[in-house]
Amino acid sequence: MRTLLVTGGAGFIGANFVHYWMKQYINDKVIVLDALTYAGNLTNLEAVKDHPNFTFVHGNILNTELVEELLRHHTVDTLVHFAAESHVDRSISGPDAFLETNILGTHSLLKAAKKVWLDEDLLNEKEGSGKEHRFHHVSTDEVYGTLLLDDPAFSETTAYAPNSPYAASKAASDHLVRAYHETYGLKTTISNCSNNYGSFHFPEKLIPLVIINILHNKALPIYGDGKQIRDWLYVEDHARGIELVLNKGRIGENYNIGGNNEWQNIDIVNLVCKLMNEAFAENVETLKRENVETNHDATESAETLKRENVETNRDSILTLKRLNAVTAQAVTAEAETLKQRFPTALNAIAGHSEALIEHVKDRLGHDRRYAIDATKTRNELGYEPQESFETGIRKTVQWYLNNEAWWQAIIDGSYQDWIAEQYQ
Repeated sequence: MRTLLVTGGAGFIGANFVHYWMKQYINDKVIVLDALTYAGNLTNLEAVKDHPNFTFVHGNILNTELVEELLRHHTVDTLVHFAAESHVDRSISGPDAFLETNILGTHSLLKAAKKVWLDEDLLNEKEGSGKEHRFHHVSTDEVYGTLLLDDPAFSETTAYAPNSPYAASKAASDHLVRAYHETYGLKTTISNCSNNYGSFHFPEKLIPLVIINILHNKALPIYGDGKQIRDWLYVEDHARGIELVLNKGRIGENYNIGGNNEWQNIDIVNLVCKLMNEAFAENVETLKRENVETNHDATESAETLKRENVETNRDSILTLKRLNAVTAQAVTAEAETLKQRFPTALNAIAGHSEALIEHVKDRLGHDRRYAIDATKTRNELGYEPQESFETGIRKTVQWYLNNEAWWQAIIDGSYQDWIAEQYQ
């Protein structure tokens, strides 16, 4: 049995990891530490909040004393570090927060882990535990820079060449983790992942942005020609990869986790448009069929009552007639339930979401291609992504259609108000 401290566990990838881990390891204890900044959302953890092995702590990784106390109080033996500022666009307009969280925040965690696990030797006092501990740092493929179309994919030996303030801050944090292993003997591992997608993805990122903008009939902004290439990884496959690193990974090593799934941005957007068009068409046709069947059943019931006893059941007949009439009038309206929920999604309803695509000025320093070579992770740990892109992207689109309240709260900012009230 392990006790995990998961930093950034209320964010997109962190929350998915928490859900995955608690399903796979029902006896492990999980403590989530999250500052609940704009991308952190307690709603992401709603399904596990009352679990006896789950604890949420509202706090910042920069608070080294708090981290030390959590490590001591819960006798944590595994720290999985997701907490990070991660949006490249934001790092261009405001890099300071990225340096603070990603570099100084990671160093704060490393200092706390060294003090409690090595200097105080806390885990050695835990009977039967010896000195086992693990500090796992979750990083990105962006630390490697960019690739030409015919370049080989990033491997763990690719030289770091970050091109954005975000990537540079993650590269620096990777180096700090390595340094604490080499200098102090802290038992660390690092994983560098490709672009994640799936449930709980913050709406400003590409795939959820496209879905939500289609639902609001807004333009789908594409940087430059849209031919930038990314390797897309379903978020649960990422969690599975981290699980393998924690269970089988060699101390002090880096492991690449990818989706074996390179796509141009413009092709991703066109695919999501196609799936959204299909989703609207399928739902409208289903509702039409259901209403036709309802009308038919109501009519048959009325006729049966007429035949059985017109006088005795006159009131019932009249009621059914009225119901049938109302249902008949509502066929068109009910058939367009999605239109009512998303009244501005005119292009999706008409089957033309792609008409919303709009090319805009390219992002500064925009990397052209990322690609992950996960050979080492596959050979050493047995890693393979289990979700195909076809199934994963369909699951993702459907999740956003089914969870309007989740993303609408983020757009409205109402959940931030709730957080402020909860944590005065």
